[in-house]
Amino acid sequence: MSDEAKSAGLRLNALLVEAGSEPLDSVLTQQFEEYLSLILRWNARVNLTAIRDEEGILSRHFVESIACARALPADIRTLLDFGSGAGFPGIPIALCRQEIAVTLAESQGKKAAFLNEAVRVLKIPVKVHAQRAELLTVPFDCVTLRAVDRMELAVQSAGRLVRPGGWLELMTTENELPRMQAAAGEEFSWNRTVKFPGSEERLLALGERVG
Repeated sequence: MSDEAKSAGLRLNALLVEAGSEPLDSVLTQQFEEYLSLILRWNARVNLTAIRDEEGILSRHFVESIACARALPADIRTLLDFGSGAGFPGIPIALCRQEIAVTLAESQGKKAAFLNEAVRVLKIPVKVHAQRAELLTVPFDCVTLRAVDRMELAVQSAGRLVRPGGWLELMTTENELPRMQAAAGEEFSWNRTVKFPGSEERLLALGERVG
C-alpha cells in the first residue's frame, strides 16, 4: 500500500470524525484505500464518476455512502444498489455491513467491468448484475439508488423490487425529495431522513413499504 493511499485512509477517518461519525477500523480503512486507488486508476480512462479528485471522492462518495450503510435498519439481509455506477453506495455498504448480501445492478458495460474488478480486488461476496435492474424479479429487503438517469421512473421501478416490509433508500436533495416520494407511491411510508455532513441540501431518505 502506497503512502498516498495510507494518507487517504487517514483523511477519510478525519472526515468521518468531523461529521460526528465513528472512524473505520484498520481493516476497513485499508479496503477503502484499495477501493479509492482502483477508482482513480479506472477514472483515468473510463468515466466512472463526475467527481474525479481524491478529496471529492472521499468527502462525497465515501463519507455519504458510509452514512448510508450505518443508517440501514438492522434486519436487512439483502440489498440492491440500483444503477450502481462506480459502486456507490453498494460497495461501501457491502464493506461496512458484511451481514448484508449486496447486488450491484449496472447496465453500462465498462462500469459493470469496473464493479467486477472492484469485487475481485476487495474480495467481497457481492453479485454484479450487468443488465438493467428492471429485469430483476426477486424482491430485496432494501433497494438503494442515487442520481440515476430518469430518476422518477427509476424510483418507481426500484419500489417494485422492495419486498413488503422492506425499505427504499434514496440519496437525494431536500428539494427533490417530495418528487421522489410521490414517484415511489402510497405504498411507502417515509419516516426517516438523515442529512449528509457538510451539506444543507443533500440527504438520505428511508421509506418503508407498508402496502
